[in-house]
Amino acid sequence: MLTLADIAVSDITTLLARYGLQLQLVPDGDAIPGSYWGESEAGLIGTTVHARGDTPVHSLLHEAAHLIVLPPERRALVHTDATDSVEEEDAVCVLQALLGDELAGVGRDRILADMDEWGYTFRLGSARAYFEHDAEAAWQWLFAQGLIDAPHGRLAPGAA
Repeated sequence: MLTLADIAVSDITTLLARYGLQLQLVPDGDAIPGSYWGESEAGLIGTTVHARGDTPVHSLLHEAAHLIVLPPERRALVHTDATDSVEEEDAVCVLQALLGDELAGVGRDRILADMDEWGYTFRLGSARAYFEHDAEAAWQWLFAQGLIDAPHGRLAPGAA
């Protein structure tokens, strides 16, 4: 499982800043504020993603993606749980893999593999199968929100 300690924190900070988000590093061993899953999983409070060195990169990107898909006025209200929408959750699963492509040494392949290792469950049996063959509604949702440049495309240049 790729963790924040395995990559350049500056790369994550720069990526989050493109979307008006901040990274707050939490000291090793401390509880992560706003973490839905606890332990080493990333947390959300407002426009801040909280993480430790042992936080999985896929977790950090998943939680950041929850904030990215929200309009600014809803972001400010987030604490721990960002959505109750199935459509948003599905879109976030696709978006986190696309965000992985923006980080040196990460990429979507690693994010999808770590999602499987963590225990995400999908109808077709894997995150990759979902991403490539079963996420049409999520791709359309991201495109309609202006977050990708075309259905099944890349992150939209002006999305941030």
